[in-house]
Amino acid sequence: MSREFGSRSEHLTRRQFGVLAAGSAASLALPGCACVPGRTTDLTHLPYAPGDATPVVAAGVARGSPAEATERAVRTVAEATTDFAWLSRGDTVLLKPVCNSGHTYPSTTDPVAVRAMVGLLREKGAGRVIVADMSGVQFLRFSPDETSGSTHALLQENGIAAAARDAGAEVHAFEEAGWDGFFAEEPRVGDHWRGALMLPSVLREADHVILMPRCARHLLAGTTLGLKAAVGWWRHDTRLEYHRDAADFAAKTADANTLPTLEAKQRLVLTSATKVLTTLGPDQGWVSEPETGLIFASTDVVAHDMLSLAWLVENRAHMPQDEREGVLDDPHTSAFFVNAVNRVVVRMLGGFGAMLSAQGLARFDLDSIWDEPVLHRAFQTRSGVPRLELADADGSLPAPLRAALDQRMARA
Repeated sequence: MSREFGSRSEHLTRRQFGVLAAGSAASLALPGCACVPGRTTDLTHLPYAPGDATPVVAAGVARGSPAEATERAVRTVAEATTDFAWLSRGDTVLLKPVCNSGHTYPSTTDPVAVRAMVGLLREKGAGRVIVADMSGVQFLRFSPDETSGSTHALLQENGIAAAARDAGAEVHAFEEAGWDGFFAEEPRVGDHWRGALMLPSVLREADHVILMPRCARHLLAGTTLGLKAAVGWWRHDTRLEYHRDAADFAAKTADANTLPTLEAKQRLVLTSATKVLTTLGPDQGWVSEPETGLIFASTDVVAHDMLSLAWLVENRAHMPQDEREGVLDDPHTSAFFVNAVNRVVVRMLGGFGAMLSAQGLARFDLDSIWDEPVLHRAFQTRSGVPRLELADADGSLPAPLRAALDQRMARA
């Protein structure tokens, strides 16, 4: 293992793995279960999108630094990315972290970064800052008739709620508004969704949206970066369609980021990636803690995700060999496991009948940012690949790290 990438591992417990394996094995026995092998998509041939270069701003944070170093880097990167001219005094800002579980960062968004961003928004004149998300079905069952579980409780458990409140924000969980506390909206592009997606009505109260995802592997989606964070907005019937009609899973992810409300209100996408979840995901796996961690941001979620994915691939390259070849991350075995686990998720969301009709879900490799199908679809929705301009916010990126990132993002 490289000295620059000190790491630790958070493995599934035997009981957790047994539950998943049993459910997966049962789903594999169902008729019509097509276990789709992994595949890659070559994106290097796509043209550049029209227009000027798209900035992505980054800063480095040394491993073991106190929380104040991360807070300074968040503020520096945010202010180098946008001048906040869009923010008028008294405006409402909805800050969306990723709270799929009660697990701590990097399984969820870094609470230190949330506290820094809330504080910065309040200093810039925001009247209300609302920190809000909705958890996945593993911890929350949400339907017209009942709600079981609590995103609010998970936000408390992973530290995001306390960090948000300390800095002066409100904390919301979308399911607390009830099944009717959502509105319908269709993506601007694409025909991969059957119809409208259901979004939380609190989005209509917000003047602006700040997205704060994480940099992580995801067993089903391949990665969970900025584009994938859109799932947190959706009511669970929308999530059912997403997982059940999984043949175009990646395209659905990208197209959902063209919802008019999000395109009109999303001002900034910022990730704290001083730690990176490099295997399994979304909740557990190998945690890489590089010698120099990254804080990075862009006003463009696709450009943001290009750097985020390059950083994920770079961290994966420095994992121990036995972690890279583990059963849940090996292309020869996990394609079957991924597809089966997705069918278990469909059963949780829609019952046994929905599980029987679920389409196969492909597993995608992570060798290069040019293999990533969500990015491929996102490039298509904007007529090409953004011309990325990586900026060092404060001179804190070591030259070898900058060179490694440039190489990961270079087109053949």
